[in-house]
Amino acid sequence: MFSGIIESLGVLVNKEKDGTNIHFTFESDLTHELKIDQSVAHNGVCLTVVSIEGNTYKVTAIEETLRLTNLGDLTIGDQVNFERCIRMNDRLDGHIVQGHVDGIAHVSQISDKDGSWEFQFRLDDKFTDINGHSPDKLIIHKGSITINGTSLTVTEVDNMHFGVAIIPYTYEHTNFNSLELGSKVNIELDVLGKYVARLTQ
Repeated sequence: MFSGIIESLGVLVNKEKDGTNIHFTFESDLTHELKIDQSVAHNGVCLTVVSIEGNTYKVTAIEETLRLTNLGDLTIGDQVNFERCIRMNDRLDGHIVQGHVDGIAHVSQISDKDGSWEFQFRLDDKFTDINGHSPDKLIIHKGSITINGTSLTVTEVDNMHFGVAIIPYTYEHTNFNSLELGSKVNIELDVLGKYVARLTQ
């Protein structure tokens, strides 16, 4: 379980194909605090640490994870948003994030607001229905959404399009500053909304 508050940026230093899986090796300034079998979110994707060597660690993504996320598109040197799982006695500063990505969205517009940024996204056409509901129905104005692992507030929503506002701190300390028009991002919809959708199906 995560909060969507990014702790650091990890850098991809190796990528190894193994059947339908990919082993990713990341470098992080928090590697020394990790342990094998620990859950870490990478761009919002919960992956298990399988080995640690020096300041690098390895995780493995299976075919299903690669199909639903942007991890397969990572290249050596790319940065990912890094968050360790929350502890039960911590404050929940963001919102409840599972690290289970629902699908991909694409950056459709970036606006510099002279002190903040507005990002517009379009859900991918392959984004599947959630519990029989169109995914855009689970995105609400002023509701929570997770983008590349970052907990954010929806500022507008129109069918398969939605927007968020990014403050300077978030822009500087996450990989939002590397996003361009057309960039793929991982989307996790609010788990509470998904449960409500399931109950009302």
